[in-house]
This record gives sequence, structure tokens and C-alpha cells, in this order.
Amino acid sequence: MTNPHKDPLFVLVKSLSKSEKRQFKLYVGRLGVNTDAKFLALFNLLDRAKQYEETAILDSGIVKKTQLSNLKAHLYKQILVSLRLNPVNQNIRVQLREQLDFATILYQKGLYKQSLKILEKAKFTAIEQQEKNIAYEIVELEKVIETQYITRSIPDRAQELVTQSSQLSFENNMASKLSNLSLELYAMMLKVGYARSDEDLNKITSYFNNNLPDYHIEQLGFREKLWLYKAHLWYSFLTQDFLSSYKYASKWVQLFTEQKDMVQLHPVFYLKGNNYLLESLFYVKYSSQFKETLDHMEAVLQSDFFPKNDNISSLSFLYLNSNKLNLHFLEGTFKQGLYLVKAINYGIEKHQDRLDQHHIMLLYYKIACLYFGVGDHKNCIVYLKKIILNKHLKMREDLMCFARVLSLVAHYESGMDYHLEIQLKSTFKFLLKMNDLHAVQKEMIIFLRNLGQIYPSDLQDAFRKLHTKLKVYEDHPYEKRAFLYLDILSWLESHLSGRPVADIMREKALLKIR
Repeated sequence: MTNPHKDPLFVLVKSLSKSEKRQFKLYVGRLGVNTDAKFLALFNLLDRAKQYEETAILDSGIVKKTQLSNLKAHLYKQILVSLRLNPVNQNIRVQLREQLDFATILYQKGLYKQSLKILEKAKFTAIEQQEKNIAYEIVELEKVIETQYITRSIPDRAQELVTQSSQLSFENNMASKLSNLSLELYAMMLKVGYARSDEDLNKITSYFNNNLPDYHIEQLGFREKLWLYKAHLWYSFLTQDFLSSYKYASKWVQLFTEQKDMVQLHPVFYLKGNNYLLESLFYVKYSSQFKETLDHMEAVLQSDFFPKNDNISSLSFLYLNSNKLNLHFLEGTFKQGLYLVKAINYGIEKHQDRLDQHHIMLLYYKIACLYFGVGDHKNCIVYLKKIILNKHLKMREDLMCFARVLSLVAHYESGMDYHLEIQLKSTFKFLLKMNDLHAVQKEMIIFLRNLGQIYPSDLQDAFRKLHTKLKVYEDHPYEKRAFLYLDILSWLESHLSGRPVADIMREKALLKIR
């Protein structure tokens, strides 16, 4: 039986709003013969169902088993056609595609002049709105028509089209090279996280420099600049140059500030730019600007100006809540952040079909850190288990590594250390397999492994020695990433001072406020 959460048709039907469902039925009912159509009956059945069950569909008598696959495919297509006709989904790209389709139909009917008139208007809009791939397609169709129908309305028409084609081809090629570089760097970030050694750094730097195309910034349009800043941003993240990542995330957001109409055309890019700006501010501990940026982003998302759809709703949930958690980490206000847990769990359930496993696990890790900060180690372990037991998480290996290390610490703190030796061996084996055993992790595992042999009277001295060893790595170019995931030093200082770890973190946050 198909997984209820994985059947594409069922997920699509359940994603429809009331107005979209009403429009679909009106669309189907335009022709009387469709009112009793099998695909409409299947739609109504799936709409009522709480989960996808193939046996229930077959028992209904709507369709035979041999015909079910074709009927589902037909219904899926009809829903998409209905959604395409919905004014809510008529963004500029869809409208331009529609005009290009109309022009193609007119050309095929031999109505060249009418076709060219539509193409000229569509081309102007496409270039103005930075939809240069569509603009290039329009110019190419204009060239085809001009070879068959000489308008003579513009003496230098041929040269004009050649010039436009060459310019758009150059700009599209530049955007393609920059987007390819950005995507490759993003894939590196998801797969392995930050650079771990000089060898990693040299490899990343070499790849970046060899694949960054030559450019003159004044010749680049909005789209090309966007991909350029994204490429630099991912390079900065990979090399842990967080000041540089702040610089390029700021440039990314500034693009939308200078061209506000692009916010409505590319709301996802606007959201992502602000999210990476917040992430950079979090890493450089610039809490005052972090809060200001977060408040501004939330205000924009709630305004009537900002577009609304399911994808944006899911991304808004993800970015807002992730950064609200980060704000509590920055300020050391862990207890005040607990209210977010219920909202995040509800949001994950609501948006799970549009969120990937990596981002869901990242939210779980942050919730675990929140509970660790308030000393609720059992709940911390509950959320870490969701990550450790996830067999489908094939990316961001460093997230899995630090989840295991934090789990060891939480088990020790909660007194659930009767299986600690087994967990230590499992974690050590996992880290070796991932080739991710860094000095901070190694020292932590050695310390936890030897805890059973330390007399209670010597425990403070052991914590002090570990703190001294780890302190030297706080600003190390490659080891410092351990402290981005887990503030081990504050945990050790809480033991040395006999105070809650949240108090230690809050005091540090107050010292860094700027």
C-alpha cells in the first residue's frame, strides 16, 4: 500500500484550499458530461478521506484496479490545469509563458503580425522583470517569424534581434555559471558542513576560484548579482568566514531593498536572503541587529504587500521559528523560549510535506539545545533521538555528529548513564566512519569515558582540566565550529561554578550585546 504521506495525488488534494477545491469543481462542471466523471468522483473520495487507502478506492466501485493508475494521473493533471487558471497563481512567469503560448498559436495559424505584436509586449515585460530565459525564448521565436514574414516596419530589425539575442545569451550564460557554482557550494555545505582542515579549505578555495566566471559588477543585472552573492555567501559559510557571509547576505537583502518590486516577483529569494543574514548575525553574535532584522522580516511577512501561498507559508514557518530559537540562544533566555516548542511541533506536522528532513532535524536539534539550556535533559534526549534514529538523513553529517555528542552529555547529566559506555563506543565508531573526529569531540569522549574512574572529590579538577584543554579551540579556524552547535565551555563553567548553565550563557550573551 502507498504511504499515505507519500502518494503525490493525495498530498496535492489535501494541499488545496476551500476556494481552490470550489474552483476545481466549477472547472470540471463547465461541460455537463464531466459532472459524473470518474476523476471527479475520485477527487471527492480523496477529499473526504483522512488518509490514502487504495483498498477504499477500489471498494467504492469508482474504478477497477487496472485503471486506477491512469485515473489518478488524469485527475492530477486536471487539478494542475485548474490551479493554473486560478488568478492567485497567475504570477509574472506564468503570464509570460501564457503570452508565449498565444503567440506560438497565432504564428502556427499564419497570423504573423498579431504574433509579433504579442511577443514584443511580452519581451519588454520579461526584460523589465528580469525573466531573461523567457525573454531569450521570445527573441528566438521573433527571429523565426522574421525569416518568414518581413515586416519592414523597422529597417534594422534583423540587427536589433541579433543584438538582443546575443546580450540575453551572455546574461543567461553568466547567470547559469554563477547559479551552478552556488548550487555546488550549497551541496558541499549540506553534505559535510564547514571546512575541517587546511586541505578542505584549499580544495574549496580552489574550486571557488576556478569556477567563478570573470565579470564586471556594473554589467550584471539583478538576477546575476543575486547568484553572485549567493555563491560568495556559501563560500564564506564553508570557510567559516562569518563576517564575509554577513557582508554578502547584506548585499543580497540590499538588492531587494533597492528594487522592491522584486520582493513580490521573488518572495522565496527574499526570504532566504533574510534567513542567511540572520544566520550570519547569529554566528558573529550581533544580537541587537539580529533582533532588528528578525522583527523587520516578520513585519514584512505579515503585510498585505508580501505574496501568500503554501510554499511561502512553509518557509516562513521554518525561518521565523528557527531564528526565534537562535535569538533565545543569543540572549541566553532559554526558559522564555520554551513556548516555541509546541508551535514548532504543530508547524512541522502541518508543513511536513513541504519541509525536507534536514531542516526538520535542525529544528529538533535546536529544541534539544533549548531543553539542555534549561536543564531538562530528558526532553533534550527525546529530541536528539529523533535525529540519531533518523535513517533517511543523508546530509549534514556534522549535525548528526554533534547530536550524538550532546546526547552523551545529556545522558550523563540526567543520571541515565547506565548504558553510557555502549553509547560512547557507538558515537566514537560513528565519528570515525564519518571522518569527523575533531579535537573537541575527541576530548569530550575521553572525558566522558573516564568519568566512572574519577572520584567525586576529583571531579571539579577534571572539569577544570577539560575546560583548559577546550578553551584553546574556541577561536581555532576549524575547531571553533564545535561551539556553534554546542556550548561545551558554558556547560563546564556551570559545573565549576555550581550554577545553572542557562545563567552562564545569559551572562556571556549580555557581555556580547552590541
